[in-house]
Amino acid sequence: MRRFARLLYATGMAGLGFLSLVHRDFAMNWQPVPESLPHRAAFACASGAILLAGGLGMLFRRTARTAALALAAFVFLWLVVLQLPRVAASPLDPGRWLGFCETAVLACGAWILCGFAAGPGVSGADRAAWIRIGRVSYAAALPLIGLSHYAYVEATASMVPAWLPAHVFFAYLTGTGHMAAGAGLLLGVLRRPAAVLEAAMMSCFVLLLHIPGVWAAPSSRLQWTMLFVASALTASGWSVAASLLGEGPRADPSGAAGAA
Repeated sequence: MRRFARLLYATGMAGLGFLSLVHRDFAMNWQPVPESLPHRAAFACASGAILLAGGLGMLFRRTARTAALALAAFVFLWLVVLQLPRVAASPLDPGRWLGFCETAVLACGAWILCGFAAGPGVSGADRAAWIRIGRVSYAAALPLIGLSHYAYVEATASMVPAWLPAHVFFAYLTGTGHMAAGAGLLLGVLRRPAAVLEAAMMSCFVLLLHIPGVWAAPSSRLQWTMLFVASALTASGWSVAASLLGEGPRADPSGAAGAA
């Protein structure tokens, strides 16, 4: 499970980096970056290069931990520089909190995967504490993500695949699922099922919504962005689930999860 989470996270972040380099623009999930920013295109390409290099670096044993740590730090920087000021300016806007919490989940995923990849010089207690910080932060973000489904129920319902009935019902159901998973993880109530079901729900989003979206519009930057972001968010969920299934505190037998 850890290796699957690492591969999926690496693919998502490397994909966002590739899109940034191709379009010479910042990742769409981290917009709006002011157009007045000096040397904006150069900074956008540098951002893309960091994401691409970090994602690729996570695929190999010797660089997995360093790459994961670099991505965690980089995503956290975006959280502080871009998302936090937006939340501070409109603290009652669920949309601002959605962007903040999704970015936080991405940072938590990289943080936990870095803990998994810690070498033999790191004690089991330190590794467990490292992972626990990421898990608690991840759990705290989920209820606010779920709340956005309620606040923007029509927009959420419009994303439900057309072949499924009762779109509004599924919008509320998935929002409730996010909130229940977050509460379970924070309160220690059925933590393992909560983590696994949250990760499974996110996986369904990727399979039922984002992959078909790319298939229908393969040239759409937006569809590819949503797929890569959803993949990395899903990987964060599976990393949390792995940490609760007895896999997290132990060192990877291969040293740092090996090459994919």
